[in-house]
Amino acid sequence: MWSLHLISGALKVSKYFENVDLKQHFREFYRFFLPLFVLIFGLALAIWVSVKPKSDDDPAAGEEKGVDAFVGLLNPNLEELIFDPAFAVLSPVEMVTAPTAVRFDPPMGSEHAGLTYNAQPFLTTRHLGDDINGIGGNNSDLNDPVFAVADGRVIYTGWPADGWGNVAILLHELPDGRLVESFYGHLDRIGVFVGQRVRRGDRIGEVGNADGKYLAHLHFELRTSPALDCGAGYADAALDRLPGEFSLIKWRGRPDDQLAPPPVGDSVEPQSSIEVETNP
Repeated sequence: MWSLHLISGALKVSKYFENVDLKQHFREFYRFFLPLFVLIFGLALAIWVSVKPKSDDDPAAGEEKGVDAFVGLLNPNLEELIFDPAFAVLSPVEMVTAPTAVRFDPPMGSEHAGLTYNAQPFLTTRHLGDDINGIGGNNSDLNDPVFAVADGRVIYTGWPADGWGNVAILLHELPDGRLVESFYGHLDRIGVFVGQRVRRGDRIGEVGNADGKYLAHLHFELRTSPALDCGAGYADAALDRLPGEFSLIKWRGRPDDQLAPPPVGDSVEPQSSIEVETNP
């Protein structure tokens, strides 16, 4: 008797499933229940992480360092924060106040770079600049004057590393609106200060040797990024550097046989601060 009931029940179940659209049921599951499950799981995980007790060995607890927690990805203990100069960039105000440079000249020698030669051109043996030397060789050009290649603003002066020695960086705006930086490395002396506006041909320093690390020469670069980091002088790629010697020829702004001495007259006054008006 029980077998007849079992067979009858099986027939009823089979007839029920014949009228069920399994594909439709799966579509409804994925449409409604799966997102709801993910949402509930995510909320539960967030609550668990927020209330999870921190162990004494967990540096994120901050108990050993006297702080409560991390701020974003940084530990607010300022004594242990390391500043990476690669992230130091110019402010928008500094960029828009860059003087427009319509003519360029070499940083050493005459208007045609006379009495100088390029001892290590751009990208030779991974070199990111041009090593400009006097024709005498060795240290004969020590303390020779170094000139601003164009009208610009001084945005960096200092001794970033022993391999660089004294460095000065100028910011220029090309006639098409692009910003470029001219970089002068291994200086023996710096004759300008940050914020000063200089004219093409102004003396910004003297050729040096990084306190005897090299034979005297000028490491010259042209850069396209508005950064203050001196970085490295060698790399496998050009990075943000331009071929300095050829760019100066391209941007001379006048025929090759036409000389144009630097502007004369009163020096440009440095602009120590800028007032920015804001709407009330």
